Amino acid sequence: MRLEEVTGRDLPELHRLIERAYRGDTARGGWSHEADLLTGPRTSIPELADHLSAPARRLLCWRQDGSIRASVLLQDKGDGLIYLGMLTVDPELQAQGIGKRLLAAAEEYARAEWSAARMEMQVFSSRRELLSFYQRRGYRLTGERRPFPYAEAPDAGALHPDLEFVVLEKQL
Repeated sequence: MRLEEVTGRDLPELHRLIERAYRGDTARGGWSHEADLLTGPRTSIPELADHLSAPARRLLCWRQDGSIRASVLLQDKGDGLIYLGMLTVDPELQAQGIGKRLLAAAEEYARAEWSAARMEMQVFSSRRELLSFYQRRGYRLTGERRPFPYAEAPDAGALHPDLEFVVLEKQL
């Protein structure tokens, strides 16, 4: 899978993909959504633009027939640790192995570009199927839990008062 860096011109298309994959009824067409946990926007174009301007972050995408169909955010946290977030596959293409390939390509990118030794992510603790997906790919629960940032994300539309993340890590 060939990943390319997202540019400013890509942001409206990328934003639509991320929202379609994570929120609302269109997200329910896939299996990795957060639509049953949050109703508000997953991100915004200004937030995505901030990722583009940060030297330690990369927004990467995969295109099919000229359209962005998958994306991932990587952030170099230092000391060989890369944070992986917003792994996104178009709901119409989920369950076809694209997520597995996207994850592997992101790991390879992190090794090649940053000499990464470890990859970290956080997943909602209630998302058992998603946690199993990552564990089958070598990610292990660290035991760390992080609360959902209710105060920092008042527009997220949290449907539950006790949302939390668990942290997973993989040696690369």
